[in-house]
Amino acid sequence: MTLLPPLPLPSGLHARQLDCNDSTLSYHIIEAGYLGSPLLILLHGFPELAYSWRKIMPSLAAAGYYVVAFDQRGYGRTRGWDARPFHQVDLKTFAQTNLVRDVIVLANALGYHTVNAIIGHDFGCVPASLCALARPDMFSSVILLGHPFFGIPTFAFDTNPQRVEAAARKDPQPDIHEELAKLSQPKKHYRWYYSTAPASDDMSSPSGLKDFLRGYFHLKSADARNDPQPITATTAQELDKLPHYYVMPLHLGMRDTIAQSMTSEEQTNMLQRSQRWLPDSDLQVYVDEFARTAFQGGLNWYRVSTDPALQRDLDIFAGKKMEVPCLFMVGTQDWLLHQTPDTVARMKKACQHFHGPIMVEGAGHWVQQEQPEKVAEEILKFLKGDVRICNTDH
Repeated sequence: MTLLPPLPLPSGLHARQLDCNDSTLSYHIIEAGYLGSPLLILLHGFPELAYSWRKIMPSLAAAGYYVVAFDQRGYGRTRGWDARPFHQVDLKTFAQTNLVRDVIVLANALGYHTVNAIIGHDFGCVPASLCALARPDMFSSVILLGHPFFGIPTFAFDTNPQRVEAAARKDPQPDIHEELAKLSQPKKHYRWYYSTAPASDDMSSPSGLKDFLRGYFHLKSADARNDPQPITATTAQELDKLPHYYVMPLHLGMRDTIAQSMTSEEQTNMLQRSQRWLPDSDLQVYVDEFARTAFQGGLNWYRVSTDPALQRDLDIFAGKKMEVPCLFMVGTQDWLLHQTPDTVARMKKACQHFHGPIMVEGAGHWVQQEQPEKVAEEILKFLKGDVRICNTDH
């Protein structure tokens, strides 16, 4: 086994491997604080790593918590996941309930029956939400950064054939992907592109990987001067308002999409601003890790999320509401809040104890990296029960 160089972690953070008898995984964890203190578990998104939490972990640990982030299944230095190519991988191992199991196994291996808060960012919000939904006895609260939770869809109710047929005639549902492709400038949705075989090869080539990741992180940050606006419906015309990193040109991969979006003005913005929150030394961690592992492990999460047959394991939670307190926090310049209509109103319906949204000024999508002090402050307020509630619907 190749010995990897140590990560450039802030003082007080330590990385190690943790093998668990109850899992095929050898977890790569980053920890801060003292084992035995109340536990916080942090779940990263895509294309990220446990390393993405490095900036807020010291503050949380200083407040008396034992803070653990780990490279999730498919990512970084965690080993034991199915790393076979696109057409050979067993996607059932990436099922969302299996991601929840990974967290539960880890908490037990650390010696904990309860977790004070499970905190997710981006796609990490999906297993974080499901942990809290499935095991409110174990996870006392959940904090979601950027990515909303809408609950698990309910089953069809009162399926009288005549009533169902009448409803279908009244409200036919067009294929959104066909409609996007028919736009004057044809588009496709990034989640479905990420679910295709070419996506990993497109993004994983070591040549130009640093420029691609620098552009990707920059364009979704506040530095790119994103100005998110609500969409009113899930139609092609409304989705076309989203930036190209969400609704992509039909015939481009993500690398070319990012390159096309990096106008001379954005190049200047990036060079002047992005070093502030993601210096080259930190960016190099992502470059080195994804050059070694490629992106397919993380992209397998998207394949599961876009295939209804691979989400049947969630049916047992159909219609169940989140019982534990849920805090939703998002950067003011993060378009993820507006990928779907009525995000906050829908979250309020799905969560019995919803708090937020906390809007973080000066942050785009990478909120805990762009504004770590503000994010840590709001997390600690929530954990202490001192949270402001905003009733503004988005």
